Amino acid sequence: MDKSKAYSETKLLWLTRIADILAPAVVAWAAIAAWLPQHFHQFDDQYFLAMAASSLLVANVFHALNLYSIRSLSSVPRQIGRVTVAWTAVLALLIAAAFVTKVSANFPRGWAILWYVWTLGGFIAVRFVVAGVIARWMESGRLTRDIAVVGAGPHGRRLIQHLREAGGADYRIVGVFDDRAQREMEPIEGVPVRGTVDDLIEYARGHHVDQIVVALPWAAELRVMGILKRLWELPIDIRLAPDMIGFRLAHCSYSELGNVPVLNVFDKPLSEDKLLLKRIEDIGLALLLLLAFSPIMLATAIAIKLDSHGPILFRQTRYGFNNQRIQVWKFRSMYADDCRDIAPVQVGRDDPRITRVGRFIRRTSIDELPQLFNVLGGSMSLVGPRPHPIDTKAENVLFEEAVAEYAARHRVKPGLTGWAQVNGWRGETDTIEKIRRRVDHDLYYIENWSLLLDIKIELMTIVTVLRGKNAY
Repeated sequence: MDKSKAYSETKLLWLTRIADILAPAVVAWAAIAAWLPQHFHQFDDQYFLAMAASSLLVANVFHALNLYSIRSLSSVPRQIGRVTVAWTAVLALLIAAAFVTKVSANFPRGWAILWYVWTLGGFIAVRFVVAGVIARWMESGRLTRDIAVVGAGPHGRRLIQHLREAGGADYRIVGVFDDRAQREMEPIEGVPVRGTVDDLIEYARGHHVDQIVVALPWAAELRVMGILKRLWELPIDIRLAPDMIGFRLAHCSYSELGNVPVLNVFDKPLSEDKLLLKRIEDIGLALLLLLAFSPIMLATAIAIKLDSHGPILFRQTRYGFNNQRIQVWKFRSMYADDCRDIAPVQVGRDDPRITRVGRFIRRTSIDELPQLFNVLGGSMSLVGPRPHPIDTKAENVLFEEAVAEYAARHRVKPGLTGWAQVNGWRGETDTIEKIRRRVDHDLYYIENWSLLLDIKIELMTIVTVLRGKNAY
Protein backbone atom coordinates (compact mmCIF):
# COMPACT_ATOMS: atom_id res chain seq x y z
CA MET A 1 0.00 0.00 0.00
CA ASP A 2 1.45 3.41 -0.97
CA LYS A 3 2.10 6.15 1.55
CA SER A 4 -1.17 8.01 0.92
CA LYS A 5 -3.21 4.82 1.32
CA ALA A 6 -1.34 3.78 4.44
CA TYR A 7 -1.70 7.27 5.89
CA SER A 8 -5.46 7.29 5.20
CA GLU A 9 -5.91 3.91 6.86
CA THR A 10 -3.79 4.82 9.88
CA LYS A 11 -5.56 8.17 10.32
CA LEU A 12 -9.00 6.54 10.14
CA LEU A 13 -8.08 3.92 12.71
CA TRP A 14 -6.62 6.51 15.08
CA LEU A 15 -9.65 8.78 14.72
CA THR A 16 -11.88 5.82 15.59
CA ARG A 17 -9.73 5.02 18.59
CA ILE A 18 -9.78 8.65 19.78
CA ALA A 19 -13.57 8.81 19.35
CA ASP A 20 -13.92 5.69 21.49
CA ILE A 21 -11.64 7.10 24.20
CA LEU A 22 -13.52 10.41 24.34
CA ALA A 23 -17.02 8.91 24.16
CA PRO A 24 -17.31 7.76 27.84
CA ALA A 25 -16.17 11.15 29.17
CA VAL A 26 -18.37 13.22 26.85
CA VAL A 27 -21.43 11.04 27.42
CA ALA A 28 -20.84 11.07 31.20
CA TRP A 29 -21.20 14.86 31.17
CA ALA A 30 -24.30 14.61 29.00
CA ALA A 31 -25.82 12.02 31.34
CA ILE A 32 -25.12 14.27 34.37
CA ALA A 33 -26.80 17.20 32.64
CA ALA A 34 -29.80 15.04 31.71
CA TRP A 35 -30.22 13.19 35.02
CA LEU A 36 -29.42 15.87 37.61
CA PRO A 37 -29.22 19.20 35.79
CA GLN A 38 -29.62 21.24 38.98
CA HIS A 39 -26.40 19.72 40.39
CA PHE A 40 -24.40 19.90 37.16
CA HIS A 41 -21.62 22.02 38.69
CA GLN A 42 -21.54 20.36 42.12
CA PHE A 43 -19.99 16.96 41.42
CA ASP A 44 -16.66 16.17 43.02
CA ASP A 45 -13.49 14.64 41.59
CA GLN A 46 -14.88 11.10 41.79
CA TYR A 47 -16.78 11.68 38.54
CA PHE A 48 -13.68 12.99 36.82
CA LEU A 49 -11.79 9.93 38.05
CA ALA A 50 -14.53 7.61 36.74
CA MET A 51 -14.42 9.33 33.34
CA ALA A 52 -10.63 9.08 33.13
CA ALA A 53 -10.63 5.44 34.24
CA SER A 54 -13.33 4.51 31.73
CA SER A 55 -11.44 6.14 28.86
CA LEU A 56 -8.22 4.39 29.86
CA LEU A 57 -9.95 1.01 30.11
CA VAL A 58 -11.73 1.49 26.79
CA ALA A 59 -8.42 2.23 25.08
CA ASN A 60 -6.90 -1.01 26.38
CA VAL A 61 -9.87 -3.41 26.32
CA PHE A 62 -10.99 -2.39 22.83
CA HIS A 63 -7.44 -2.79 21.54
CA ALA A 64 -7.13 -6.22 23.19
CA LEU A 65 -10.29 -7.38 21.41
CA ASN A 66 -8.82 -6.31 18.03
CA LEU A 67 -11.56 -3.76 17.35
CA TYR A 68 -9.29 -1.49 15.33
CA SER A 69 -8.69 -3.01 11.90
CA ILE A 70 -10.14 -2.07 8.54
CA ARG A 71 -11.57 -5.56 7.97
CA SER A 72 -13.24 -5.59 11.39
CA LEU A 73 -14.60 -2.03 11.20
CA SER A 74 -16.03 -2.58 7.71
CA SER A 75 -18.79 -4.77 9.18
CA VAL A 76 -21.02 -3.08 11.77
CA PRO A 77 -22.88 -6.29 12.77
CA ARG A 78 -19.52 -7.96 13.44
CA GLN A 79 -18.50 -5.04 15.66
CA ILE A 80 -21.71 -4.55 17.67
CA GLY A 81 -21.43 -7.77 19.69
CA ARG A 82 -17.75 -7.28 20.48
CA VAL A 83 -18.21 -3.61 21.38
CA THR A 84 -21.10 -4.50 23.69
CA VAL A 85 -19.01 -7.14 25.44
CA ALA A 86 -16.02 -4.79 25.73
CA TRP A 87 -17.99 -1.83 27.12
CA THR A 88 -19.90 -4.11 29.53
CA ALA A 89 -16.58 -5.47 30.77
CA VAL A 90 -15.24 -1.94 31.28
CA LEU A 91 -18.31 -0.90 33.28
CA ALA A 92 -18.17 -4.11 35.33
CA LEU A 93 -14.57 -3.34 36.27
CA LEU A 94 -15.53 0.21 37.28
CA ILE A 95 -18.45 -1.03 39.39
CA ALA A 96 -16.17 -3.56 41.10
CA ALA A 97 -13.61 -0.83 41.82
CA ALA A 98 -16.36 1.43 43.21
CA PHE A 99 -17.53 -1.31 45.58
CA VAL A 100 -14.01 -2.07 46.76
CA THR A 101 -13.28 1.61 47.45
CA LYS A 102 -16.74 2.08 49.01
CA VAL A 103 -17.75 4.96 46.77
CA SER A 104 -20.48 3.21 44.77
CA ALA A 105 -23.20 5.03 46.74
CA ASN A 106 -21.92 8.34 45.38
CA PHE A 107 -23.01 7.46 41.83
CA PRO A 108 -26.80 7.46 41.15
CA ARG A 109 -28.00 4.25 39.47
CA GLY A 110 -30.09 6.20 36.98
CA TRP A 111 -27.06 8.15 35.87
CA ALA A 112 -24.97 4.97 35.56
CA ILE A 113 -27.61 3.23 33.42
CA LEU A 114 -27.98 6.30 31.21
CA TRP A 115 -24.21 6.53 30.89
CA TYR A 116 -23.91 2.85 29.88
CA VAL A 117 -26.71 2.95 27.28
CA TRP A 118 -25.79 6.31 25.73
CA THR A 119 -22.07 5.46 25.53
CA LEU A 120 -22.83 2.11 23.88
CA GLY A 121 -25.02 3.94 21.40
CA GLY A 122 -22.16 6.37 20.76
CA PHE A 123 -19.73 3.53 20.06
CA ILE A 124 -22.17 1.96 17.58
CA ALA A 125 -22.89 5.30 15.90
CA VAL A 126 -19.15 5.84 15.38
CA ARG A 127 -18.91 2.44 13.73
CA PHE A 128 -21.74 3.16 11.31
CA VAL A 129 -19.92 6.32 10.24
CA VAL A 130 -16.54 4.54 9.94
CA ALA A 131 -18.07 1.62 8.00
CA GLY A 132 -19.58 4.12 5.55
CA VAL A 133 -16.22 5.82 5.07
CA ILE A 134 -14.48 2.47 4.52
CA ALA A 135 -17.10 1.43 1.96
CA ARG A 136 -16.61 4.66 -0.02
CA TRP A 137 -12.82 4.41 0.17
CA MET A 138 -12.89 0.81 -1.06
CA GLU A 139 -15.11 1.76 -3.99
CA SER A 140 -12.68 4.53 -4.95
CA GLY A 141 -9.64 2.24 -4.53
CA ARG A 142 -8.23 4.28 -1.68
CA LEU A 143 -7.80 1.17 0.51
CA THR A 144 -7.16 -1.36 -2.25
CA ARG A 145 -3.88 -3.29 -2.10
CA ASP A 146 -2.14 -4.09 -5.39
CA ILE A 147 -0.92 -7.71 -5.45
CA ALA A 148 1.39 -9.47 -7.90
CA VAL A 149 1.38 -13.26 -8.19
CA VAL A 150 4.48 -15.31 -9.03
CA GLY A 151 3.46 -18.61 -10.61
CA ALA A 152 1.47 -19.16 -13.81
CA GLY A 153 0.90 -22.86 -13.17
CA PRO A 154 -1.85 -24.72 -11.27
CA HIS A 155 -0.79 -23.20 -7.92
CA GLY A 156 -1.07 -19.65 -9.21
CA ARG A 157 -4.40 -20.40 -10.87
CA ARG A 158 -5.74 -21.96 -7.67
CA LEU A 159 -4.62 -18.95 -5.64
CA ILE A 160 -6.36 -16.51 -7.98
CA GLN A 161 -9.53 -18.63 -7.99
CA HIS A 162 -9.49 -18.79 -4.19
CA LEU A 163 -9.08 -15.01 -3.89
CA ARG A 164 -11.89 -14.44 -6.37
CA GLU A 165 -14.22 -16.78 -4.48
CA ALA A 166 -13.36 -15.03 -1.21
CA GLY A 167 -14.69 -11.86 -2.79
CA GLY A 168 -12.37 -9.42 -1.02
CA ALA A 169 -12.74 -5.80 -2.16
CA ASP A 170 -9.57 -4.62 -0.44
CA TYR A 171 -7.08 -6.04 -2.97
CA ARG A 172 -6.47 -6.09 -6.73
CA ILE A 173 -4.31 -8.59 -8.61
CA VAL A 174 -2.20 -6.53 -11.00
CA GLY A 175 -0.54 -9.41 -12.83
CA VAL A 176 0.99 -12.86 -12.91
CA PHE A 177 4.74 -13.43 -13.40
CA ASP A 178 6.64 -16.66 -14.03
CA ASP A 179 10.20 -17.48 -15.17
CA ARG A 180 8.73 -20.10 -17.47
CA ALA A 181 6.49 -17.53 -19.17
CA GLN A 182 9.04 -16.75 -21.89
CA ARG A 183 6.34 -16.63 -24.53
CA GLU A 184 3.09 -14.69 -24.44
CA MET A 185 0.49 -16.50 -22.36
CA GLU A 186 -3.28 -16.21 -22.09
CA PRO A 187 -4.63 -14.34 -19.02
CA ILE A 188 -5.28 -16.49 -15.96
CA GLU A 189 -8.81 -15.99 -14.66
CA GLY A 190 -8.78 -12.61 -16.37
CA VAL A 191 -5.44 -11.56 -14.84
CA PRO A 192 -2.72 -10.75 -17.43
CA VAL A 193 0.56 -12.68 -17.44
CA ARG A 194 3.16 -9.89 -17.55
CA GLY A 195 6.41 -11.82 -17.93
CA THR A 196 9.22 -13.28 -15.83
CA VAL A 197 10.43 -12.56 -12.31
CA ASP A 198 12.93 -10.05 -13.75
CA ASP A 199 10.00 -8.33 -15.44
CA LEU A 200 8.25 -8.25 -12.04
CA ILE A 201 11.26 -6.52 -10.46
CA GLU A 202 11.20 -3.87 -13.19
CA TYR A 203 7.41 -3.58 -12.96
CA ALA A 204 7.57 -3.04 -9.19
CA ARG A 205 10.07 -0.21 -9.65
CA GLY A 206 7.83 1.58 -12.12
CA HIS A 207 4.39 0.74 -10.69
CA HIS A 208 2.90 0.53 -7.25
CA VAL A 209 2.82 -3.02 -5.77
CA ASP A 210 1.82 -3.61 -2.14
CA GLN A 211 2.50 -7.33 -1.95
CA ILE A 212 4.01 -10.19 -3.94
CA VAL A 213 2.63 -13.70 -3.41
CA VAL A 214 4.75 -16.64 -4.61
CA ALA A 215 2.42 -19.49 -5.65
CA LEU A 216 4.68 -22.39 -6.54
CA PRO A 217 4.82 -26.05 -5.38
CA TRP A 218 6.76 -26.33 -2.14
CA ALA A 219 8.45 -29.47 -3.46
CA ALA A 220 10.36 -27.23 -5.88
CA GLU A 221 12.43 -25.92 -2.97
CA LEU A 222 15.44 -24.72 -4.98
CA ARG A 223 13.26 -22.85 -7.46
CA VAL A 224 11.19 -21.20 -4.71
CA MET A 225 14.26 -20.13 -2.70
CA GLY A 226 15.95 -18.81 -5.84
CA ILE A 227 12.95 -16.62 -6.66
CA LEU A 228 12.66 -15.37 -3.07
CA LYS A 229 16.34 -14.35 -3.02
CA ARG A 230 15.83 -12.31 -6.19
CA LEU A 231 12.74 -10.61 -4.76
CA TRP A 232 14.34 -9.71 -1.41
CA GLU A 233 15.85 -6.58 -2.92
CA LEU A 234 12.36 -5.07 -3.33
CA PRO A 235 10.93 -3.00 -0.41
CA ILE A 236 7.66 -4.92 -0.73
CA ASP A 237 5.85 -7.50 1.43
CA ILE A 238 6.69 -10.98 0.10
CA ARG A 239 4.37 -13.89 0.94
CA LEU A 240 4.47 -17.62 0.15
CA ALA A 241 1.10 -19.12 -0.82
CA PRO A 242 0.13 -22.54 0.59
CA ASP A 243 0.74 -25.70 -1.37
CA MET A 244 -2.26 -27.41 -2.98
CA ILE A 245 -3.54 -29.07 0.20
CA GLY A 246 -3.25 -25.71 1.95
CA PHE A 247 -6.13 -24.33 -0.10
CA ARG A 248 -8.39 -27.02 1.36
CA LEU A 249 -7.26 -25.96 4.83
CA ALA A 250 -7.43 -22.20 4.24
CA HIS A 251 -9.99 -21.83 7.06
CA CYS A 252 -7.56 -23.22 9.64
CA SER A 253 -5.70 -21.05 12.11
CA TYR A 254 -2.11 -21.75 13.06
CA SER A 255 -0.08 -22.09 16.23
CA GLU A 256 3.60 -22.51 17.05
CA LEU A 257 5.33 -25.71 18.06
CA GLY A 258 8.91 -25.02 19.10
CA ASN A 259 8.88 -21.77 17.06
CA VAL A 260 7.65 -23.73 14.03
CA PRO A 261 4.25 -22.57 12.66
CA VAL A 262 1.80 -25.47 12.32
CA LEU A 263 -1.76 -25.50 10.95
CA ASN A 264 -4.52 -26.25 13.45
CA VAL A 265 -6.42 -28.67 11.23
CA PHE A 266 -8.65 -30.13 13.96
CA ASP A 267 -9.11 -29.18 17.59
CA LYS A 268 -10.34 -31.54 20.26
CA PRO A 269 -14.10 -30.87 20.08
CA LEU A 270 -14.78 -30.79 23.83
CA SER A 271 -12.38 -29.86 26.61
CA GLU A 272 -12.23 -31.87 29.82
CA ASP A 273 -14.45 -29.32 31.58
CA LYS A 274 -17.05 -29.49 28.81
CA LEU A 275 -16.95 -33.29 28.79
CA LEU A 276 -17.63 -33.34 32.53
CA LEU A 277 -20.48 -30.84 32.15
CA LYS A 278 -22.03 -32.85 29.33
CA ARG A 279 -21.72 -36.08 31.33
CA ILE A 280 -23.48 -34.50 34.31
CA GLU A 281 -26.22 -33.33 31.93
CA ASP A 282 -26.55 -36.84 30.45
CA ILE A 283 -26.79 -38.67 33.77
CA GLY A 284 -29.16 -36.18 35.39
CA LEU A 285 -31.59 -35.92 32.49
CA ALA A 286 -31.43 -39.63 31.61
CA LEU A 287 -32.48 -40.58 35.17
CA LEU A 288 -35.34 -38.05 35.07
CA LEU A 289 -36.51 -39.29 31.67
CA LEU A 290 -36.39 -42.94 32.75
CA LEU A 291 -38.50 -42.07 35.78
CA ALA A 292 -40.98 -40.07 33.68
CA PHE A 293 -41.29 -42.59 30.84
CA SER A 294 -41.17 -45.83 32.86
CA PRO A 295 -45.00 -46.37 32.59
CA ILE A 296 -44.83 -45.86 28.80
CA MET A 297 -41.85 -48.20 28.51
CA LEU A 298 -43.66 -50.89 30.53
CA ALA A 299 -46.80 -50.55 28.39
CA THR A 300 -44.68 -50.71 25.22
CA ALA A 301 -42.95 -53.90 26.38
CA ILE A 302 -46.32 -55.56 27.02
CA ALA A 303 -47.71 -54.41 23.65
CA ILE A 304 -44.68 -55.75 21.74
CA LYS A 305 -44.95 -59.12 23.46
CA LEU A 306 -48.67 -59.42 22.69
CA ASP A 307 -48.31 -58.21 19.08
CA SER A 308 -45.65 -60.63 17.75
CA HIS A 309 -43.33 -63.35 18.93
CA GLY A 310 -39.72 -62.55 19.74
CA PRO A 311 -37.73 -60.50 22.26
CA ILE A 312 -38.98 -57.13 23.53
CA LEU A 313 -35.65 -55.39 23.03
CA PHE A 314 -33.48 -55.36 19.94
CA ARG A 315 -29.71 -54.80 20.13
CA GLN A 316 -27.81 -53.52 17.09
CA THR A 317 -24.13 -52.79 16.49
CA ARG A 318 -23.46 -49.22 15.43
CA TYR A 319 -20.54 -46.82 15.20
CA GLY A 320 -19.92 -44.74 18.32
CA PHE A 321 -17.32 -42.40 19.77
CA ASN A 322 -13.86 -42.65 18.17
CA ASN A 323 -15.39 -44.83 15.42
CA GLN A 324 -15.64 -47.75 17.86
CA ARG A 325 -18.52 -50.21 17.66
CA ILE A 326 -21.18 -50.01 20.35
CA GLN A 327 -24.33 -51.98 21.12
CA VAL A 328 -27.42 -49.77 20.84
CA TRP A 329 -30.69 -50.82 22.52
CA LYS A 330 -34.14 -50.29 21.00
CA PHE A 331 -37.63 -51.63 21.45
CA ARG A 332 -38.17 -54.26 18.74
CA SER A 333 -40.29 -52.74 16.00
CA MET A 334 -39.76 -55.40 13.30
CA TYR A 335 -40.80 -59.00 13.07
CA ALA A 336 -38.19 -61.14 14.81
CA ASP A 337 -37.10 -62.89 11.59
CA ASP A 338 -36.33 -59.52 9.94
CA CYS A 339 -34.16 -58.14 12.73
CA ARG A 340 -30.55 -57.89 11.54
CA ASP A 341 -27.45 -56.63 13.28
CA ILE A 342 -26.17 -55.25 9.97
CA ALA A 343 -28.84 -53.39 8.01
CA PRO A 344 -27.69 -52.23 4.57
CA VAL A 345 -31.36 -51.66 3.60
CA GLN A 346 -32.96 -48.87 5.62
CA VAL A 347 -36.55 -48.88 6.78
CA GLY A 348 -38.83 -47.04 4.35
CA ARG A 349 -42.43 -45.90 4.30
CA ASP A 350 -44.95 -48.79 4.60
CA ASP A 351 -42.09 -51.24 5.12
CA PRO A 352 -43.60 -54.76 5.44
CA ARG A 353 -40.96 -55.72 8.02
CA ILE A 354 -42.52 -53.38 10.61
CA THR A 355 -45.10 -54.74 13.06
CA ARG A 356 -48.33 -52.93 13.97
CA VAL A 357 -46.94 -51.83 17.33
CA GLY A 358 -43.61 -51.10 15.70
CA ARG A 359 -45.19 -48.64 13.29
CA PHE A 360 -46.59 -46.61 16.20
CA ILE A 361 -43.51 -46.64 18.40
CA ARG A 362 -41.25 -45.67 15.49
CA ARG A 363 -43.49 -42.76 14.52
CA THR A 364 -43.48 -41.48 18.12
CA SER A 365 -39.79 -42.40 18.72
CA ILE A 366 -40.78 -44.55 21.71
CA ASP A 367 -38.62 -47.32 20.21
CA GLU A 368 -35.53 -45.20 21.04
CA LEU A 369 -36.25 -44.90 24.80
CA PRO A 370 -34.12 -47.94 25.82
CA GLN A 371 -31.11 -45.95 24.60
CA LEU A 372 -31.40 -44.03 27.86
CA PHE A 373 -29.58 -47.04 29.32
CA ASN A 374 -26.85 -46.49 26.72
CA VAL A 375 -26.59 -42.91 27.97
CA LEU A 376 -26.29 -44.01 31.59
CA GLY A 377 -23.69 -46.59 30.56
CA GLY A 378 -21.62 -43.91 28.84
CA SER A 379 -21.65 -45.20 25.26
CA MET A 380 -24.13 -42.53 24.12
CA SER A 381 -25.18 -39.01 25.01
CA LEU A 382 -28.62 -37.42 25.06
CA VAL A 383 -27.60 -35.05 22.27
CA GLY A 384 -25.15 -35.84 19.50
CA PRO A 385 -24.94 -37.26 15.97
CA ARG A 386 -27.33 -40.17 15.60
CA PRO A 387 -25.46 -43.52 15.33
CA HIS A 388 -25.97 -45.33 12.05
CA PRO A 389 -26.06 -49.11 11.55
CA ILE A 390 -22.90 -50.63 10.09
CA ASP A 391 -22.68 -50.88 6.29
CA THR A 392 -25.70 -48.64 5.70
CA LYS A 393 -25.81 -47.28 2.16
CA ALA A 394 -27.32 -44.39 0.25
CA GLU A 395 -27.75 -44.86 -3.50
CA ASN A 396 -25.80 -48.11 -3.06
CA VAL A 397 -22.77 -46.21 -1.65
CA LEU A 398 -21.56 -46.63 1.93
CA PHE A 399 -22.11 -43.50 4.03
CA GLU A 400 -18.40 -43.16 4.79
CA GLU A 401 -17.61 -43.31 1.07
CA ALA A 402 -20.40 -40.93 0.06
CA VAL A 403 -19.27 -38.10 2.35
CA ALA A 404 -15.56 -37.48 2.97
CA GLU A 405 -16.20 -35.83 6.38
CA TYR A 406 -18.44 -38.65 7.59
CA ALA A 407 -15.92 -40.08 10.10
CA ALA A 408 -15.67 -36.67 11.82
CA ARG A 409 -19.13 -37.34 13.31
CA HIS A 410 -17.51 -39.85 15.62
CA ARG A 411 -15.36 -37.27 17.42
CA VAL A 412 -18.11 -37.05 20.06
CA LYS A 413 -20.51 -39.61 21.51
CA PRO A 414 -23.59 -40.37 19.41
CA GLY A 415 -26.91 -39.11 20.75
CA LEU A 416 -30.59 -39.97 21.09
CA THR A 417 -31.33 -36.78 19.21
CA GLY A 418 -29.23 -34.27 17.33
CA TRP A 419 -29.04 -31.00 15.45
CA ALA A 420 -29.74 -32.77 12.14
CA GLN A 421 -32.90 -34.45 13.46
CA VAL A 422 -34.50 -31.25 14.78
CA ASN A 423 -33.71 -29.46 11.51
CA GLY A 424 -35.68 -31.85 9.34
CA TRP A 425 -33.02 -34.49 8.59
CA ARG A 426 -34.66 -37.29 10.50
CA GLY A 427 -35.58 -40.74 9.23
CA GLU A 428 -34.50 -42.50 6.06
CA THR A 429 -31.27 -41.33 4.40
CA ASP A 430 -31.69 -42.99 1.01
CA THR A 431 -29.82 -40.38 -1.04
CA ILE A 432 -26.29 -39.03 -0.87
CA GLU A 433 -27.66 -35.49 -0.56
CA LYS A 434 -29.59 -36.47 2.58
CA ILE A 435 -26.61 -38.03 4.30
CA ARG A 436 -24.44 -35.07 3.28
CA ARG A 437 -26.90 -32.60 4.81
CA ARG A 438 -27.11 -34.71 7.95
CA VAL A 439 -23.31 -34.78 8.26
CA ASP A 440 -23.14 -31.01 7.73
CA HIS A 441 -25.55 -30.48 10.64
CA ASP A 442 -23.69 -32.96 12.84
CA LEU A 443 -20.38 -31.20 12.22
CA TYR A 444 -21.97 -27.84 13.00
CA TYR A 445 -23.12 -29.23 16.34
CA ILE A 446 -19.67 -30.59 17.17
CA GLU A 447 -17.93 -27.32 16.28
CA ASN A 448 -20.44 -25.13 18.16
CA TRP A 449 -21.29 -27.24 21.21
CA SER A 450 -22.59 -25.54 24.30
CA LEU A 451 -24.93 -26.51 27.12
CA LEU A 452 -27.47 -23.99 25.80
CA LEU A 453 -27.34 -25.61 22.35
CA ASP A 454 -28.03 -29.01 23.94
CA ILE A 455 -31.02 -27.59 25.82
CA LYS A 456 -32.30 -25.96 22.62
CA ILE A 457 -32.06 -29.27 20.74
CA GLU A 458 -33.81 -31.15 23.54
CA LEU A 459 -36.71 -28.68 23.50
CA MET A 460 -36.89 -28.75 19.69
CA THR A 461 -36.93 -32.56 19.82
CA ILE A 462 -40.27 -32.48 21.66
CA VAL A 463 -41.82 -30.51 18.79
CA THR A 464 -40.16 -32.73 16.18
CA VAL A 465 -41.48 -35.93 17.79
CA LEU A 466 -45.02 -34.52 18.08
CA ARG A 467 -44.99 -33.70 14.37
CA GLY A 468 -43.84 -37.23 13.52
CA LYS A 469 -42.41 -36.10 10.20
CA ASN A 470 -40.10 -38.55 8.34
CA ALA A 471 -40.51 -41.16 11.10
CA TYR A 472 -41.61 -44.58 9.85
